[in-house]
Amino acid sequence: MKTYRYLPLVLVFGLKLANAQNELNVAVGFGAAQDSASGRGINGNPNSANFFGTCTPGSSTTCSPSNGLSGMMMGFRGNVMLWKHLGIGGDVSFQPGKQDYAVFPSSAIQAGGANLQSRTTFYDVDAVLQPIKTKRAALSLLGGIGGANLKFYASGSVSDAVLGTQNFSQVYGSSNHFQVHGGAGVDIFLTNHVFVRPQFDLHYVPNLTQFGRNAVTQESIWVGYRWGSEQASKAQYEGTVGSLRTACLWFAATERIAADREGHPGHQHFPRLIER
Repeated sequence: MKTYRYLPLVLVFGLKLANAQNELNVAVGFGAAQDSASGRGINGNPNSANFFGTCTPGSSTTCSPSNGLSGMMMGFRGNVMLWKHLGIGGDVSFQPGKQDYAVFPSSAIQAGGANLQSRTTFYDVDAVLQPIKTKRAALSLLGGIGGANLKFYASGSVSDAVLGTQNFSQVYGSSNHFQVHGGAGVDIFLTNHVFVRPQFDLHYVPNLTQFGRNAVTQESIWVGYRWGSEQASKAQYEGTVGSLRTACLWFAATERIAADREGHPGHQHFPRLIER
């Protein structure tokens, strides 16, 4: 008997089994990230050759200390579980609003200077391990690499007798960094599809000189939706059975044709068993 007669049955069964293990989930998250201040000052005197350069805090009225990373973060994440306990994923987390990085006296702003604001973004691609997974919850461990982007804005407000008070903000520049990402979260399934995920993340960003540490911590609450996994619907089950039935009928037909060619009766009972 030739092996190729079994291929349709093996392929259909293998595809259905693989599909039953796949899971796709997407989520939106809200939280906060923290890093300490660098301890360095920024020169806000627009008439100085060292404008926006480093200085010693307190050395002059226009030398202001830089702030650390703080404030609200939001993000978007997606995971694909290729096997029951292992998959891949990726996310982007960013500050939806700008935060003050260095604030200078109003006299410096009126003289043509500006305050500095910042906005931080993290993005990464991870391996996802779920060593513990039940119908109600799953522990997710994340590890991967990505990047960090710090964008800076020159902003402030000026007043004059003609135009009154005007606010301004423009991009001053940006800094890109490599990062190594790790995280841990617990998926709590509210329904078969909807879940919430408290998660802790650690972003290790080498040479993150704009802040005090290379390690940035982040805490988030994610709300998401998932498809697939072991929550197969009745329709999926019936589709699998139907596909296997079709493959078996095809197998029986090839057996009958092969038997006729060899000059002896085929397995007439096999189709009748499937029809029951």
